[in-house]
Amino acid sequence: MSPPMGDSHKRFLQTMMSNGIISASQAAALHKHCCETHGAHYVADRLDDFINLINAHLQSLFMHIRKGMSEEDGLEYYALVNVTETDITRMASDYADNELELFRKTMDLIVDSESGSASSTDILNCADSLQTKKLKKKETEHVLSKFVQDKWLNEKDGEYTLSVRCIVEMEQYMRTIYQDLIKVCHVCHNIALQCQMCENPICGIKVHLPCVARYFRARSDPRCPECSEFWPHEIPEIPQSQSQSSQNLPSSSKENTAPTPSRRSRRS
Repeated sequence: MSPPMGDSHKRFLQTMMSNGIISASQAAALHKHCCETHGAHYVADRLDDFINLINAHLQSLFMHIRKGMSEEDGLEYYALVNVTETDITRMASDYADNELELFRKTMDLIVDSESGSASSTDILNCADSLQTKKLKKKETEHVLSKFVQDKWLNEKDGEYTLSVRCIVEMEQYMRTIYQDLIKVCHVCHNIALQCQMCENPICGIKVHLPCVARYFRARSDPRCPECSEFWPHEIPEIPQSQSQSSQNLPSSSKENTAPTPSRRSRRS
């Protein structure tokens, strides 16, 4: 039987419930803040042990704090997920049926693309052929903005990608629905959408862009980590954000109450 959660664990969990997802640097700062606020023993490199205790108490609630990596910059994040809801139905309480259909079609475009992204033009074209209820251009743009605001999608220069929250929460759904289309990064073993691929047809492994940057750093003759063929792609620089990530505390971490989450029923 797991030890009981202390007030420091409850405050940490409360903040996760409020934010849904936080960066690893924010989680580290929050861990320190919670322990110091409640006089708990603090060890900087024991964050995962601290979270594992919380997860032990979340099992009966079918919830879990999971770690994932952003395909954009390689930063790690922690997300609170409901493990009983493995598909898009987890979003049903926040979006209308046609908005959910738009999200599914957007995900289809992203997963099926070579770049791991979908253009706003392609998504707008999908919105005009929804089976539930068609969306006008401005309505579609508003829904896409909401997806970005709610951290399901990322957007840059009119290109949309799946956020780290989406990949962490929808991983099992994506593996089930897309099967052979889903590949994993050879380096970190997470789902790889924005990546480079070995051009050896017998090999064809995929590697995330941030993983490419780290793996081939300072190598003058980059070779595929699997087949040793020459790696012909341009090696990206390690994103500055990996070394300059924010360590600000996430919102709600200073609230006084720390309620225990209630059991959430599975949606049909």
